[in-house]
Amino acid sequence: MQLLKLPLSFLMMLFVFLTISCSEDEEVIASKNLEFSVYPNEIDFGSSGGNNILNINSSEPWTIEDEGGWIDLSENASEGSDKVNIMASANQDTIARSTMITINSGNQSYEVNISQEGMIPEPSDEIVFAIEPDSTNMGDLSAVQFATQMDIGWNLGNSLEAIGGETAWGNPMVTERLIDSVKAAGFDAIRIPVAWSKFSDAENYVIQQDWMNRVEEVVNYVLSNDMYAIVNIHWDGGWMQPTYEEQDEVNTRLDTMWTQIATNFRDYGPKLLFAGTNEVMVEGNYDTPTEEYYSVQNSFNQTFVDAVRSTGGKNVYRYLVVQGFNTNINHALNFVEIPEDVVDQRLMMEVHYYDPYNFALNADSDITQWGSIATDPSKTEDWANESYVDDQFQKMKTKFIDEGIAVILGEYGAIARTDIAEHEQYREYYLDYVTESAQSAGLVPFYWDNGDQGQNGFAIFERSTGEILYPEMVEALIGNDN
Repeated sequence: MQLLKLPLSFLMMLFVFLTISCSEDEEVIASKNLEFSVYPNEIDFGSSGGNNILNINSSEPWTIEDEGGWIDLSENASEGSDKVNIMASANQDTIARSTMITINSGNQSYEVNISQEGMIPEPSDEIVFAIEPDSTNMGDLSAVQFATQMDIGWNLGNSLEAIGGETAWGNPMVTERLIDSVKAAGFDAIRIPVAWSKFSDAENYVIQQDWMNRVEEVVNYVLSNDMYAIVNIHWDGGWMQPTYEEQDEVNTRLDTMWTQIATNFRDYGPKLLFAGTNEVMVEGNYDTPTEEYYSVQNSFNQTFVDAVRSTGGKNVYRYLVVQGFNTNINHALNFVEIPEDVVDQRLMMEVHYYDPYNFALNADSDITQWGSIATDPSKTEDWANESYVDDQFQKMKTKFIDEGIAVILGEYGAIARTDIAEHEQYREYYLDYVTESAQSAGLVPFYWDNGDQGQNGFAIFERSTGEILYPEMVEALIGNDN
């Protein structure tokens, strides 16, 4: 038989091919004989709980560190290859939960993330979900935990809540450039007051789609900057009067309007928050509220929560902000009733702070100095100084934050006295102290900016360009950023 003679070039190619193939085979074999491996690296449980298997392969002894507390392991230590049974009981909360276990072997370690869905909320007798609840990407943080992610906010005041149109109160159209500037200055959240009573059908409270689209455009300016946005129903002409006579009609209007707003924004993630009302009071009456007034106002909070939740989807899990009567701290402490909710720990309480009134808001007052740095007793109040600020915010912490209700300081500030040369230093000190005190107590502060750059205004940004008008004022606010 004659042997086939192969060209030398062909033999060389064959040698290279066999060498590569053997090398690849060795890599596959090596990968299958790792000294230490863990699979899977993520385990998900449904809300009803159950069992899952964790596969551990090791040539040395290994141990498991469990940070959770809500899972059980069939064993925490062994050696060699083994299967560990991980057991989770039913999650009785509507908030998802997560934990991490670490498997250590020699000088190596693996981390395994373990999560569990929250219990699907059951609609109450008063609520029927428009679509199924959807917790996707809505997170597992309680309201208090979520609030710690917001450091300091700014109010887009006197723009979208202007009666008569966005520019009716003297501010220009809101631009993305302005929001970019607010972000660049160091604020990470924006409160967007809105007057929604631009109706295509006033009798049935149907909001104009063009107006809904414009508000959404501004919301997207904020969210695209990776900021938090709070949208509310603001004064809006004062139709939200807390009296027995007006109660039914106001609740009907609230329900109708919030159902439309919430439905429009239903697919947005958790960085969009809704706040139901603003400074509800009987017009012109700043006295301590009667039982009629605060009980009716409490019903507005409940109607808001029910309306949003009933739209279903992500709104079932959205963080919602309710208010104390007239957003007064003392009234919140004494008269608020926390609404019932179909989900756990997703509510926040909002109050405002403008004390002392004669320094912060009263343009006709001779009180132009504040706090321990004041030099003229005739220009200062004898109350509402540093210790009072601390005490008020600590009371809010004890009453609400410590009980699982986050607190938003939705507005605070002091008017500019441009005709008094010394006033700015006291205003800066006031803002610095109030901001730091609020943050120390766990409240999330939102500075009130109405765009007015003149005497008695609150503006710290030029609305057309985004320019910072008072750098020291901004530093007083942002310098306390935790």
